[in-house]
Amino acid sequence: MIDARGLTLSLGPSGTATPILRGIDLSVGPGESVALLGPSGSGKSSLMAVLAGLERPSGGSVLVAGLDVARLSEDALAVARRGRIGIVLQAFHLLPTMTALENVAVPLELAGEPDAFARAERELAVVGLGHRLTHYPAQLSGGEQQRVAIARALVSEPALLFADEPTGNLDAATGTQIMNLIFERQRSAGATLFLITHDARLAARCGRVVELADGRIVADRRQA
Repeated sequence: MIDARGLTLSLGPSGTATPILRGIDLSVGPGESVALLGPSGSGKSSLMAVLAGLERPSGGSVLVAGLDVARLSEDALAVARRGRIGIVLQAFHLLPTMTALENVAVPLELAGEPDAFARAERELAVVGLGHRLTHYPAQLSGGEQQRVAIARALVSEPALLFADEPTGNLDAATGTQIMNLIFERQRSAGATLFLITHDARLAARCGRVVELADGRIVADRRQA
């Protein structure tokens, strides 16, 4: 599902660019759940952004869900991701002029699904927002916006889900409920989960833990 070889990323002007990722080799198979750990500045979010096709690598190769994310154009990548890859980022990236229902229905509409709004409504009900369907992002709390973003990522039943601190804006009880939902969906669909977290309890629920430091993988262990 993920195959990265010699992956590098540097940001900034040529000649003075700052290295962020320094030769990442990583393979993740279908159905695996992987927790990505590391201190702030270690490159966790940058690695996820490259793997999800949100950031172009500076070097190396990367195949994700059969996509050569380093070579596809932005438009081709957006089309190819539909239905295959779900992404939950710390910044919610909800469309401000659309309601919660419309935000969740968007990926289904783009994929030409005929029951987009019915499925979006069911997904919002599952994350506890069945009563907020017609509210715009500005009318929702940070935690509610996070749940809309999670519903949008899950509604297409993707084969690969990237999640960057998905419970960071949620209270403990809601966060547990949402993570139970994510792990349940991951298992039932045989999907791959790639999770950035600082929560040791969440990492312990994953089958594998990868640790980054200074842009390099320093540990990669499987868990019982």
